[in-house]
Amino acid sequence: MKVTVLGAGAWGTALAHHLAQYHETVLWARDTQLAQQLAQHQQNTAYLPGIALCPDLRYAGGLQDGLHEALQHTAHGDHLCVAAVPVAGLRVLCQAIQQSAYQPADFIWVCKGFEADTQALPHQIVASIFGASKDTKIRYGVLSGPSFAREVAQGLPAALTVASTSAQCCARAVEAFHKGTIRIYTEQDVIGVEVGGAVKNVLAIAAGLSDGLKLGMNARAALLTRGLAEMARLGAALGAHAQTFMGLSGVGDLILTATGELSRNRAVGQKLGEGLSLETILGSLGHVAEGVRCAQTVLALAQAHSLAMPITQAVCAVLFEGAAPHAIVQGLLAREGKAERAGY
Repeated sequence: MKVTVLGAGAWGTALAHHLAQYHETVLWARDTQLAQQLAQHQQNTAYLPGIALCPDLRYAGGLQDGLHEALQHTAHGDHLCVAAVPVAGLRVLCQAIQQSAYQPADFIWVCKGFEADTQALPHQIVASIFGASKDTKIRYGVLSGPSFAREVAQGLPAALTVASTSAQCCARAVEAFHKGTIRIYTEQDVIGVEVGGAVKNVLAIAAGLSDGLKLGMNARAALLTRGLAEMARLGAALGAHAQTFMGLSGVGDLILTATGELSRNRAVGQKLGEGLSLETILGSLGHVAEGVRCAQTVLALAQAHSLAMPITQAVCAVLFEGAAPHAIVQGLLAREGKAERAGY
């Protein structure tokens, strides 16, 4: 099987490293210099320092010629194209693929979040370029779930979910990724999987705030449980199935991102709770924290659908309105009592 991974950040590199152990795999980097460094050192020192990459992994670099070369690799036979760029870069990447002479038969993305200016989920971005799934020759879907790139690159066990309306696309993804220490489950609820992957990053910031304020494990458990209710509430409004949020891409990813030491979003919240400014935190982080990017979009969607999402609202107040974390916590505690299952 041939696989092309588009995007040489931490996650794209980790997935390409895993895939190259079982398939003929090319990793594309937008930055030609990065692709050259990867090929020379067999290590992504910028995003996964200390991880020796599979010697069979090949590399391509550059936006036009490099992308053309990478897509050519999966132009014939059994092939899969994996987009591992941030949501902010997905539209441009899809447009470039559409203009290329080589079109993948199966296309999977691994980014999480909403497009800032359109409030679109990744599948809506992809459909706006390639066409609706029933009208295009490109079968597509999303791969998501609880997974830190470094642990995947180290060969530690992980379980992920691939969601697509195409059974063939799901089967192709399972064939590619379900090897060694990675287990793949399938799902049809694309919206649910994507909403879970987006909202859990915002909730991880809330959990980090709680930890930074040293509020204890009871408080963190309460935040995650009620945050899961917010996630399901928004998902239902957008057309997702409630049961999806009980799976890997919902509660599973939430637990990891909100409690794991490798979580960038949790780190942002924790440092805010300790008194650092958002500007200082993001400047020192070195990687993208998607929860910061999509928090405002999640809140805007909640308001547009008249949904109560108080934890998300509290996170936005701290991130963008200069609200004091202690005051926000007091506000959440002072909320009126209600039945737990009422409206999730």
